[in-house]
Amino acid sequence: MKFLSLLALAVSSKVAFAALGPLGGLNTAGWDFGVGTDGNLAAGSGVAPPPDQFAHFASQGVNIFRIPFAWQLMTPTLGGDIDEGWFSQYSASVQAARTSSTNPYVIVDVHNYARWNGGIVNQGGPSNDQFADFWGKVAGKFKDDDHIIFGVMNEPHDLDVPTWTQSVQAAINAIRSAGANSQYILMPGSSYSSAGALPTEAGPALVKLTDPAGGVEKLLFDVHYYLDSDSSGTHTDCTKNGVDDLTNLVNFLKSNGNRQAILSETGGGSTSSCETDLNQELAYVKNNADTLIGFTAWAAGAFDTSYTLSLTPNADGSDQAIWTQGVKPNLP
Repeated sequence: MKFLSLLALAVSSKVAFAALGPLGGLNTAGWDFGVGTDGNLAAGSGVAPPPDQFAHFASQGVNIFRIPFAWQLMTPTLGGDIDEGWFSQYSASVQAARTSSTNPYVIVDVHNYARWNGGIVNQGGPSNDQFADFWGKVAGKFKDDDHIIFGVMNEPHDLDVPTWTQSVQAAINAIRSAGANSQYILMPGSSYSSAGALPTEAGPALVKLTDPAGGVEKLLFDVHYYLDSDSSGTHTDCTKNGVDDLTNLVNFLKSNGNRQAILSETGGGSTSSCETDLNQELAYVKNNADTLIGFTAWAAGAFDTSYTLSLTPNADGSDQAIWTQGVKPNLP
């Protein structure tokens, strides 16, 4: 009987886990505006993404949104309380997404590059205790919604990787201690969350992290990949489709316990090269949904339509060419 019960539990857990993918969607930026790669926040920054975009994209099949925010907006004082006035605005963005037609997942993403005002987490900047305290408070706000995914940090870079993985573990522990035990957690590496670098850089350390909620199925690797010449996402033209690097990532994940990842940032300009390359990249992701559970393309939200990688709909409600030709064909 005990064996049968354990077998049933294992089967049910596997089914619940597999049900997460495939996911396809986009970033709705705005609450992250003003955050530099040094973790500093410009005064008066942060803009609400237009709430009607969530319904617009969900009507096309989007089932996941990533809503980045600045750490300093959530907790203006390091180690301090959440700013409830600001949180009510951020929560309104999350709820506008969550209540759209596809019952989508929402990635709650702190967009600070593993830094607070220039100081690296646990490497001269905020301590692991302060980082954990922050995540415990945020997780407590969302612990009752199993369609929230916690993005531990956007694009860590130029740091000591083993020390950083200790900080990621501290965040995981804090999220679970807050009672958020059903949600998935995204673990970022270094080199701006590079999908290409993960297998040889942070991946071997991150695979060793544990989940107090049990197992490792809800700990996903958080990766980014841009298709322009220097992989920066700052050029309108693309020079690669990323499939070779993503194949290496898939092989790494499969050889380390069949782990899973999500491509939470990728994109290109509305140019023929990017329409082709992004389409090929996201088709690969969709065809490997057992390992790469999905993607959120960069970016719509408060960006205007002149932004290099804009996915923001035009004033007449029509979509950018990169969305219709590169992203939309690969939605679930």
